Amino acid sequence: MIAEILGKKLGMTQVYDAQNVLVPVTVVEAGPCAVLQVKTPETDGYHAVQLGFSRKKTKNSPAGELGHARKAGLESAPRVLAEVRLNGATTLKVGDVVNAAAFTEGQLIDVIGITKGKGFQGVVKRWRVAGGPAAHGSMFHRRIGSIGMRQTPGRSWKNQSMPGHMGSERRTVQNLRVVKVIAEKNLILVKGAIPGANGDDVLLRSAIKGQRAMRTPVAAPEPKKGAAAPKPAAAETPAKK
Repeated sequence: MIAEILGKKLGMTQVYDAQNVLVPVTVVEAGPCAVLQVKTPETDGYHAVQLGFSRKKTKNSPAGELGHARKAGLESAPRVLAEVRLNGATTLKVGDVVNAAAFTEGQLIDVIGITKGKGFQGVVKRWRVAGGPAAHGSMFHRRIGSIGMRQTPGRSWKNQSMPGHMGSERRTVQNLRVVKVIAEKNLILVKGAIPGANGDDVLLRSAIKGQRAMRTPVAAPEPKKGAAAPKPAAAETPAKK
């Protein structure tokens, strides 16, 4: 099974783990995701699997999307599509289904989503600028103030913090732990918060950077033949009174 799946954020709650510790979790409806296409180096130049999640009405689906979905045995076109790149050949075929059982409890995952949109915001909220005095006569409260640099260099620097659109950006939260997997309901409980509002689409994948912490410790190498054995640690002598 591949370790990447599409899902929908349902909301947050809290559950008790095996050590009877209350853990805040985010409930994600992971799958089921149908396999619509399997790409190979012979046909596309690389290994990949195309997954589809959720459904949309037939009247809202173009003919090309309907034909592509019906080749995989689906009656309607999926609402969300995602391509999973693979390092080698896969056993999945067109028409197979990937569900929450692809993940295990205790596994570290990365969650990708779109953050909540905040609209047009000023520098105080967008960039946490301190602002001006709060007194009545200051006439300078939540403005950005001067951004010029006098005669040298005589211009504003690039990437100057300015008012503008805030939110609605793609963000990845790494190394979140799977607390519980409810395979019969296609639910995955992830420790902590993930990007997006309730009902937004998210992508769950096996953690890229955090798997090193999950590896078992490596045993110490055996001494080579002919090498002197390590000396035992000397016993501590009691201090003289």
